[in-house]
Amino acid sequence: MSITLARVAAVIESRKPEHGGDPATSYVAKLFSKGDDAILKKIGEEATELVMAAKDARVAGDPSKVLYECADLWFHSMVLLAKFDLTPQQVLDELARREGVSGIEEKAARKE
Repeated sequence: MSITLARVAAVIESRKPEHGGDPATSYVAKLFSKGDDAILKKIGEEATELVMAAKDARVAGDPSKVLYECADLWFHSMVLLAKFDLTPQQVLDELARREGVSGIEEKAARKE
């Protein structure tokens, strides 16, 4: 796993209330304290902002905001993973499992 992803995941984990995360001093601890719905709402907002940045980049030809918004979405997705005691490595493992599998075939297999 990327060293950066591992470091960010460790910081997020340390911000959980059960590890002493203080909502008064930590944005992530505040998200955890508000519960799943707050995290999900933030992911929805960030996904929308990423879509809008991509639309803007298509017109303006400057993808820098796409990168910025994608980082926000990844970060908040990592918070959600931590909420459910999942890790970025597990996501990478799932992507590796899917590697070389046709997306069309994989989706069809889910229906069976």
